[in-house]
Amino acid sequence: MDNPVLETQLTSAETEASVRPRRLALTLLAIIGAFVVAIAFITIFRPPDPYIGDVLRLQGSAAQGKVIFQMNCATCHGLTGDGLVGPNLHHVSSRKSRIGLIQQVISGKTPPMPQFQPNSQEMADLLRYLESL
Repeated sequence: MDNPVLETQLTSAETEASVRPRRLALTLLAIIGAFVVAIAFITIFRPPDPYIGDVLRLQGSAAQGKVIFQMNCATCHGLTGDGLVGPNLHHVSSRKSRIGLIQQVISGKTPPMPQFQPNSQEMADLLRYLESL
């Protein structure tokens, strides 16, 4: 072509035509990425069941939790959580999340720990006590 203005216009139109699909693809990737992040956030931070949600919404009492611990847990974990048959529970909240601690207590999935499901307030109290160890 001998017309530089026409060549510039064609080059600009060709560039725009090749950039548009890339912009669309990047926009779609951003939307999909945001959706994946939102699902991950909901999955990670949503309590897995209503019982756990109830426990986490309650304010626990470490003093009441200690009584519950001594009645139900001290036989294996020691009066102060130092461990006997069961493991030492001091600083357990640095090794397990709040949800993980609740699930551990109520599941009984780690033999020989028995399944134990106190009511929501008792579990909140026990959780507060475990966090104080």
